[in-house]
Amino acid sequence: MLIDTHVHLNADQYEEDLEAVVTRAEEAGIGKMVVVGFDRKTIERTMELIETYDNVYGVIGWHPVDAIDCTEKELEWIESLAEHKKIVGIGETGLDYHWDKSPHDVQKALFKKQIALAKRVGLPVIIHNRNATANCIEILKSENAHEAGGIMHAFSGDENDADEVLSMNFHISLGGPVTFKNAQDPKDIAVHVPLDKLLVETDAPYLAPHPYRGKRNEPALVKLVAEKIAELRGITFETLSEQTTKNAQNLFGI
Repeated sequence: MLIDTHVHLNADQYEEDLEAVVTRAEEAGIGKMVVVGFDRKTIERTMELIETYDNVYGVIGWHPVDAIDCTEKELEWIESLAEHKKIVGIGETGLDYHWDKSPHDVQKALFKKQIALAKRVGLPVIIHNRNATANCIEILKSENAHEAGGIMHAFSGDENDADEVLSMNFHISLGGPVTFKNAQDPKDIAVHVPLDKLLVETDAPYLAPHPYRGKRNEPALVKLVAEKIAELRGITFETLSEQTTKNAQNLFGI
């Protein structure tokens, strides 16, 4: 069994064929899926999905790109929803310096508030980081994020960055890019990270693994990610599956 620890089944891209997507995931041995809601629309949809499907769990938070749209009222709403037994994390939160919709200082302030929220509700925090690794690590340290623990999702840093976040009670999650032919960095991380701190994800509908790169991603394809990591580490697919599943179950309490 595998657990897709980060998927957006709440995205419009699945509006027409969600049932088929879920069925294909189950047939591929994906035992559980963690759907991430990151704004009002996708959080509302996440709450619907966790009620509809036994094998779907939720993470809810506010994305850094849209930080400028997040009010205290939204954060209070997220905190109230986090009481649901199938909400297993807060996020995705963090920093995104690729897009310029939300000023960096607004992103940083919201990131800190969501770390505090995660600690209050006793859930791990799921981190989005794009072109902001140093600032992300700085805030995780200053806000004592190790008290919550969590995941560096779609990890894009180097081995030193990985060691920093691992020392702060975080797991590292890898997705489709580890299968890309010319992407050496995620391959190095796949081997570097201790097996008991590693998770697999799709980030579907984005970042489909090879040979589906550029097409719509879906949870069934997390198997290709796991197979590639097992190959890189020189271990069996079964060993990789068993350990990453155990890691996700322990972190999320599922």
